[in-house]
Amino acid sequence: MSTRARILLIEDDPGLAGGLISVLSAEGHFIQHAKRGDEGLQLGETGGFDCVLTDLRLPGLGGLDLVRRLHATRPRLPIVLMTAHGTTETAIEATKLGAYDYLLKPFEMEELIDLVAQAVASGRQAAEVVELGASRPGRDSIVGRGRAMQAIYKELGRIAAQPVNVLIRGETGTGKELIARAIYQHSNRAAGPLIAVNCAAIPETLLESELFGHERGAFTGAVERRIGRFEQADGGTLFLDEIGEMGASTQAKLLRVLQERVIQRVGGRDIIPVDVRIIAATHVALEEAIASRLFREDLFYRLNQVTIALPALRERIEDLPELVQHFVALHASTLGIASPSLLPEALEVLRHHTWPGNVRELENVIRLALLRARNYPVNAAMVRDAMAGQPAAQRDRKGISELVSSELTAAQATDGGEAFRRVIEVVERELFSQAITLAAGNQARAARWLGVSRVTLREKLRQHGLKAAAESDGPAGERV
Repeated sequence: MSTRARILLIEDDPGLAGGLISVLSAEGHFIQHAKRGDEGLQLGETGGFDCVLTDLRLPGLGGLDLVRRLHATRPRLPIVLMTAHGTTETAIEATKLGAYDYLLKPFEMEELIDLVAQAVASGRQAAEVVELGASRPGRDSIVGRGRAMQAIYKELGRIAAQPVNVLIRGETGTGKELIARAIYQHSNRAAGPLIAVNCAAIPETLLESELFGHERGAFTGAVERRIGRFEQADGGTLFLDEIGEMGASTQAKLLRVLQERVIQRVGGRDIIPVDVRIIAATHVALEEAIASRLFREDLFYRLNQVTIALPALRERIEDLPELVQHFVALHASTLGIASPSLLPEALEVLRHHTWPGNVRELENVIRLALLRARNYPVNAAMVRDAMAGQPAAQRDRKGISELVSSELTAAQATDGGEAFRRVIEVVERELFSQAITLAAGNQARAARWLGVSRVTLREKLRQHGLKAAAESDGPAGERV
């Protein structure tokens, strides 16, 4: 899902508006500017935007009324507020009325870029329909008509509109996020927000604040009150991906929310009621985690009101031809290939692979094979070459310890070698690949997680042949 977006900017200060337009345009976004609140409301209601970025104090129509009225007509359109420190309470009120989030002035341009990317991704997840059993070239399609997937579709139909929490289980790369979005879109909460949190991508020390918000002074760096994802998702759905990676302290607080339907911000005393449906996903065997005292059994049963177990690709190999056709059509258009084709020998190689990375690995293999074949038919050798370059395949063949041992053994045998370079190359590629994937292509976010500059990130992506969804960079480190 591309992070390029159509953004409606509502700001009456020409200097600030010019700076924001420059920064966001450099990120690849298309910006339409309105100087008044009433003008912005009219534009926003016409549709076609992925995100609204608005000041709180505007001529014609105030930001609070703008949020209320625009959210009523476009409930899935994320609205990000910009406001001064002195109006924090008003900004929180606007968020309760439907705003996605807010920025307190002065803010870093990096923070703005990051938040806009999050808002755009969240809005698209909520708005873009997930096709079930589709084979047409669309990014948001769950492909497969075999017996295993037909059972999944039937289960979705039975539980989507029911007021129950859902636990989605399956190996990495099986499509758990798409299933979560399909449940949301077929539920009676589809007009409310869909907020996604990847529990594995956020350090445990920050996850609690991310979910529940915090009060000013709750910890070092908490200079203002912030609302959390539960408050953002009020009236809608919260998708907790990789729930098995959540730490014990946060598990205990999540259990309380599920039991009592209330939250407390970190460092706060106020009891805040929330109405949120939880969809959780994990690739971890939670029963084993419970036995090892790494996951709470009582939380497991609260989350596990209904379970959807997604089959691995090797368990539904009858869907492989349809999946291949889907990914060929999807990526041929983006790569500019007019008449893509696979030779029968290539399909046979695909059929006999074990697919440790599941559907996600298959998509990567098809894309890389098409890229190498250019406008020629994809043959078996091209498929094998594409498979050899997959991180999932490399992880399946040897872990880091085995890789190090193998390289050192080879070096001993020849009394020389390149063990250091080869090991670092493999580990670096995996590290940067996972970071940019978890960040949904957002380079600023991935660089921050890795503790490197965006220049270093871009160089490593280029060096290892990795592709980010968002590659343009605007001015960083500026304040407005």
